[in-house]
Amino acid sequence: MTIEVGGEMVAPEPGLWRAGVVQDFARSELFDHTFEEGMELVEETAAYLDGAGRHDSKMLSRGAALAYASESMRLTTRLMQVASWLLVQRAVREGDMNPVDACDDRYRLGAQEVCQAQPVEGADDLPGGLLTLLARSERLYERILHLDRRMYVETAAARTAPHPVLSQMEKLQAAFGGS
Repeated sequence: MTIEVGGEMVAPEPGLWRAGVVQDFARSELFDHTFEEGMELVEETAAYLDGAGRHDSKMLSRGAALAYASESMRLTTRLMQVASWLLVQRAVREGDMNPVDACDDRYRLGAQEVCQAQPVEGADDLPGGLLTLLARSERLYERILHLDRRMYVETAAARTAPHPVLSQMEKLQAAFGGS
């Protein structure tokens, strides 16, 4: 991708190009929908864990109670990561954060080793309410991880790798002096 600067076609700086991608996403309907879904899931989870989940956990066997504790920690970790990522995007949208700053690695979706790990032994015996929240949070986390990679990781890699057709065109232009 090239842009015109002073009548000359140049490749934009990778950081600026990614910042544009970030800003476009933050202004999109996809962001609106994802933000709303994420925040609603955070609220639902808090209500469940403080209410019905607390009651459900008291009815579990010792092994299932341990699984409940482990999986509820995974659930809250996933949702904290998702909420943090979404809040960074909202800060970009509202002008509270420069999109270039949002490209910093510290704002990437984290805790993948915890959030994507296999369920602990005994997770099949967990209450249906917790299992539903775990499944929904996993799907949301995976979608946001995909967005994060596309917006921040893959765009950086794509910007540094030469486009095969454009590089061939540039070689032809150099060889034959075309413009």
